[in-house]
Amino acid sequence: MAPVRILHCHSTFSLGGKEARAVRLMNAFGDAAEHSILSAMPDRLGARDAISPDIRVSFPTGAPPLTGPPTPRRLWRLASYLRGFDLVLSYNWGAFDAVMARRLFAGLVRLPPLIHHEDGFNEDEAVRLDPRRNRYRRFGLPAARALVVPSKRLETVARSHWSRAALRIPNGVPVARFARPPEAGAIPGFERRPGEIVIGTVAGLRAVKNLPRLVRAVAAMRSKDVRLVIVGEGPESDRIAAEAGAHGLGARLVMPGFLTDPARWIAHFDIFALSSDSEQFPISLVEAMAAGLPVVATAVGDVIEMVSADNRPLIVEPADEAGFTAALDSLAEQTALRHAIGAANRATARTEYDEAKMIAAYARLYGEAIGRPDAFAPCA
Repeated sequence: MAPVRILHCHSTFSLGGKEARAVRLMNAFGDAAEHSILSAMPDRLGARDAISPDIRVSFPTGAPPLTGPPTPRRLWRLASYLRGFDLVLSYNWGAFDAVMARRLFAGLVRLPPLIHHEDGFNEDEAVRLDPRRNRYRRFGLPAARALVVPSKRLETVARSHWSRAALRIPNGVPVARFARPPEAGAIPGFERRPGEIVIGTVAGLRAVKNLPRLVRAVAAMRSKDVRLVIVGEGPESDRIAAEAGAHGLGARLVMPGFLTDPARWIAHFDIFALSSDSEQFPISLVEAMAAGLPVVATAVGDVIEMVSADNRPLIVEPADEAGFTAALDSLAEQTALRHAIGAANRATARTEYDEAKMIAAYARLYGEAIGRPDAFAPCA
């Protein structure tokens, strides 16, 4: 049977949590699908490097833009473009006009089913949701066959603010791969030094991730035999480096940019840190847990419920930078505690977050949407 033609409409395709999951599903579906990817930020395509070379994928340059004034003319052009596909997958607010195009014109022309995914918010909605966006989502979401979210908090938001029930599918990773020792040289510019503690994070370098907070927390630690590794790319790179310089951490900061395949290198960290103002169900946290790392994080989204019970005392309120530093100090100074909490996190990841469950759930959802329940079954 012909492969399923899937159009992915992304707010950005820089590698973050939603992009990592989308790429993992693309790779898992193999030759059962062919993919076209649109990004509302056309120059943010870093996640393409993680797509397996044998996957059929294109990045169309002549497609209608995903952003702009929501005029009927522009949305009609977008709706017309959707007609060339069997399934449309839209992701986050930045691509929501694909949903609105279907909402306005599905009664006039035959359009493929659309599934919308919401994975979280940028800094402009980290504290309070935008009422205008809430109204826009409420009007548009009836056009989606399903709304998918990874976290309990987003499930509640969808119901209370957007008047739409959501299907919650927790993010998963290939847990067994993260049990392997890390590869030497897998992080450019990083070489392990005897006796040091390595604190690491993986994130898109955006303001909502508040990585300057992490820089300040590490700089304030009692131990100075500590290095900070920040893996990712994004517009906040210079600000993070400047913050490190201002706090005397510049020589102890490694920023290698975007790296594929975290199973190869994340276990170089001794402690995983997450300093965001807003998260939902971060894949990077699941990867760290699968690698057996203890976690210090802000209490955002589902984070405190995701980690093992042993790790929960190390989850602090976002405004408590002193508490964040204290949690880092406690782990840096207690090797046995790091190992015990890391082992508990790995056990939780193995039980709750193996990617096989996630892939099967998405394969079933997407297959049912196009009337071919088994379209992706061999991959699941």
